[in-house]
Amino acid sequence: MDPWVKKLEEELKLKVTKIEVWHNENNAKRMQEIDQDRCGGVPYFYNKKTGKWLCGVVSYGKLKTWALGK
Repeated sequence: MDPWVKKLEEELKLKVTKIEVWHNENNAKRMQEIDQDRCGGVPYFYNKKTGKWLCGVVSYGKLKTWALGK
């Protein structure tokens, strides 16, 4: 997903914050609180502005739609 995230950041001039959850227990707990058993894994994308999330590997179009809040 990294190439799609980079393209998204460049195209839309926004920043996607990456949080490491495998080795960081606090980040893992934070993800679980946000996820609420919707996805249960990574990659996991959460849009703080819209409250929408994406689970797993998705197309660039779907990632962009999520980022735009549509």
